[in-house]
Amino acid sequence: MADLFAADDQTASPAPPPAGAPLADRLRPQRLDEVVGQEHLTGPEGAIGRMVAAGRLSSMILWGPPGTGKTTTARLLADAVGLRFVAISAVFSGVADLKKVFAEAREHARMGKRTLLFVDEIHRFNRSQQDGFLPYVEDGTVTLVGATTENPSFELNAALLSRAQVLILRRLDHAALGKLLDRAEAMEGRPLPLTGDAREALVASADGDGRFLLNQAETLFSVSFPAPLDPAALGEFLQRRVAVYDKDREGHYNLISALHKAMRGSDPQASLYYLARMLTAGEEPLYVLRRITRFASEDIGLADPQALVQCLAAKDAYEFLGSPEGELAIVQACLYCATAPKSNAAYAAQKAAWRSAKETGSLMPPQNILNAPTKLMKDIGYGKGYAYDHDSAEGFSGSDYWPEGMAPQTFYDPVDRGFEKRIRERLDYWEGLRRELRGR
Repeated sequence: MADLFAADDQTASPAPPPAGAPLADRLRPQRLDEVVGQEHLTGPEGAIGRMVAAGRLSSMILWGPPGTGKTTTARLLADAVGLRFVAISAVFSGVADLKKVFAEAREHARMGKRTLLFVDEIHRFNRSQQDGFLPYVEDGTVTLVGATTENPSFELNAALLSRAQVLILRRLDHAALGKLLDRAEAMEGRPLPLTGDAREALVASADGDGRFLLNQAETLFSVSFPAPLDPAALGEFLQRRVAVYDKDREGHYNLISALHKAMRGSDPQASLYYLARMLTAGEEPLYVLRRITRFASEDIGLADPQALVQCLAAKDAYEFLGSPEGELAIVQACLYCATAPKSNAAYAAQKAAWRSAKETGSLMPPQNILNAPTKLMKDIGYGKGYAYDHDSAEGFSGSDYWPEGMAPQTFYDPVDRGFEKRIRERLDYWEGLRRELRGR
């Protein structure tokens, strides 16, 4: 690993890449103000801009999607404030490598040269390895700049996060990606062999990843075409990019949250889009259906009792048909839930009832509604005075079913939408009867 550190140990601006280097390397920014798409951080009012202006960096975690400039930003930060730059990757480095880096950083610190330690994919270090950074960050041996594509809240130790500022790099938008293509064309001295529509399609295909876009552009520059490519020809020439989606990472949680919120917002089009994003990326269909089934109870409930039935029917259909035919049943359940009337009354009732039960769990129900299977229980009053509801004219006795010493509670409060509107009318009718019976 010594050669790796030597290659990445720099105290001055890196030399320009050779002419034969990849286009992405040749276009790598030489100053922070050349980094595209992250002006919210690198601009005068941004966190990085302010630190550079003050000439002092704090340790930080750069969190963002691939190809948004995390490594470039770290390298330029060191150059901007005159720090020695050392880069390692958590994929290839172990404890021995870290000890070597820290020892070298401490030796340079004695000579008056502080070190910026850039750790790519820092989330891949385990918790113990992450703890190993703490003393060196605290005593100033290194200024730590970690890069991660994963949510730091899930992947990094709280102790490490408390000593570093989390800065979020944004997915490159259309304008930022377009600027990268402009720079590529200027460096090559010629336009990309694309029609205007194909250029737009190329930008869209990058999905916010600047490195991917420049690699695609380099491929296009390397081939001679008799005429500019249109979108269809571009699609045939460039292989399709697979969507970035980690089923056990943040992308998984982001998309299932988006699907839930879109269904809750009664937007079937957006709901279907997020469902498609997950299933085409390889998510387990039954996982998605389980979340939709939960939604049927949490966000629809008795406003449309058929929502839960539809979800369970979709489960049976999927298990019977398999994939991909059975996925249509999941689509049907998703669309049914997105277009159903919404109510969280059952969900709110559950939480309220559970809370009340924990607070009053020792109270006995009233004796008149208790069974009396033995003579002794009958003698002490179990079941005495019980009013059998079917014996009343309305099929409703109006009895008090609450424990002695506990006032009646209202947990379930149906909304005036869908089937719950009829339930509310029924409850209001029974409450009127209850008041009438009590007044007799």
